[in-house]
Amino acid sequence: MNCIIIDDEPIARRGMKRLVENDSRLDLRGVFSNADEAADFLAGNPIDLVFLDIQMPGTTGIEFARQIPDRTLIIFTTAYSEYAADSYEVDAMDYLVKPIDTARFSKAVTKAADYIALLRNQADEDEPARPASDYIIIKADRRYHRISHDDITYIEGLKDYVIIHLTDRRVVTRMTVKAMEEALPSDKFLRVNKSNIVNVKAVDSFDNNDVLIGDTEIVIGLAYRDNVIGRLLK
Repeated sequence: MNCIIIDDEPIARRGMKRLVENDSRLDLRGVFSNADEAADFLAGNPIDLVFLDIQMPGTTGIEFARQIPDRTLIIFTTAYSEYAADSYEVDAMDYLVKPIDTARFSKAVTKAADYIALLRNQADEDEPARPASDYIIIKADRRYHRISHDDITYIEGLKDYVIIHLTDRRVVTRMTVKAMEEALPSDKFLRVNKSNIVNVKAVDSFDNNDVLIGDTEIVIGLAYRDNVIGRLLK
């Protein structure tokens, strides 16, 4: 994957550059200290992935993310964990808190690489999910898949697709998170932020900020918090 780094702090840029250059899956095409420089570069260079700081002078990372082409994925890099919920509002792939752990960085890159690979094999047009009493039928990879509710752990939305995370695999389909939420029974599934729906039974633990499913931490959006906590405490 080709990528760029945008960060106003020289030390942070050097640290990110080392992480990127040590990952053979990444091809670094540019390092920028502000969003304006990066915007000029992106106008003439298609990029798969942007490592983007949030707190920057002038145009912030959140503001700039809204201008990035849909084809380009975003991984936020920031020293401020309180912005995690905001990252879901701009369909960010992941959110890394500085200082960035190498293993956590690798996990985020794997997530981006997997998503790109899934989309390259995905040629289906929008087609609604077909709900039933204990399963849904969705179209993916040019086939219809019957998916049991109990096999779904969580659902992740990104741009025009949703990734359905099952106990043993993932299925990607062209659909909005809202459409998927409407196709699933509300007594079993719970929207926790703009981009994620969880199977209530799959939640291992939670607090006021996030839910944990296996080793996946999913941030609870501020607008959803009261409902999520209330439901999970029942």
